[in-house]
Amino acid sequence: MYIWVDLFLNYVHFGFNKQILIKFMKTKLPNISRQIYSEDVLGLLDDHYSFLGTVWVNHQLNWANRVYSMFKDHDKAMIVIYLINKTLTFYSKNFIMLSYDEYYNQETIALEKFSTLEISKNLDIPKESTRRKLIELEKKGIIKRKGLNIIIDRKTFPFLKPDASINKISIFLSLISNILVKKQLLSNPITSKELQKAIEKNFTHIWKLFYDMEISMMLCYKKVFIDLDTWHVFGTCAFNQHLHFEKINVNKMERLKFIKILSSKMNVVGINAMSISDITGIPRATVVRKLKKLLKLKFLIMDKKKHYMLTGLLVKKLIPLQNNVLNQLAKFSSKVYNLII
Repeated sequence: MYIWVDLFLNYVHFGFNKQILIKFMKTKLPNISRQIYSEDVLGLLDDHYSFLGTVWVNHQLNWANRVYSMFKDHDKAMIVIYLINKTLTFYSKNFIMLSYDEYYNQETIALEKFSTLEISKNLDIPKESTRRKLIELEKKGIIKRKGLNIIIDRKTFPFLKPDASINKISIFLSLISNILVKKQLLSNPITSKELQKAIEKNFTHIWKLFYDMEISMMLCYKKVFIDLDTWHVFGTCAFNQHLHFEKINVNKMERLKFIKILSSKMNVVGINAMSISDITGIPRATVVRKLKKLLKLKFLIMDKKKHYMLTGLLVKKLIPLQNNVLNQLAKFSSKVYNLII
């Protein structure tokens, strides 16, 4: 209050007129009636899944490949992401927003206090495994303790900048914006370049939203697949069929119908263990072990050529998982749109 009184007295003292003072103190409020609701985005994702689903699965698989390539361990990667996201959440709560360049000009990231039990509980990783992975991250110099401070040191480890992820997310959100315009839920479409520029400008806030979404999605996947390596292998098989189906069918199709056709034996081309290993970076022996697990769970079937593909029994198991995942994606998308418009 005293600051505003001082500002007011200074304006009066130096002879600024009343109109300038009022203009200075006015704040432009967003148009609430123009906001995009997550329920509307979720409906579009469901109705246009044959098209939008393939684009998103492509992004998700590429993101998983890049994350795995850095750490060779999904749980270890999730621990680092979780810790970084605690810092991004701190920024957001304290109205600090750094651009992409400002954020990546920092060689270190200061971390909030954390405990092994907290990480274990929030990421669904056994406590002993969490402790072991934290020790490994410290030995590699990724996490460092300096007195009372804890940091992540980018100089010690080749952290990849998320240029590809930002690009793919921007394309995905731009495609949805075109449909929102057709449904008269958005005045004008937003180009991928506009979205990329907005993400880079508001980077720490939007990436906090992105990590919130990804952590929630990964936890959903773990509930179904038990571990993220198994999900990664399964996702590669699913994306292979997405791509093949896209070549033979260009019609818009809602999600349930699309999944039923995708997991049928019609016009299916499978993928072998070596190709999955090459795509994901996961060692072939691990891929083979996870494929056997997926066969036992009846998530996949194998043909005579040892090519793996989705099974028709998958629909009942996959839809509840997708409901959670798409709900998180719709929330993230609507928040980014509302920030921009």
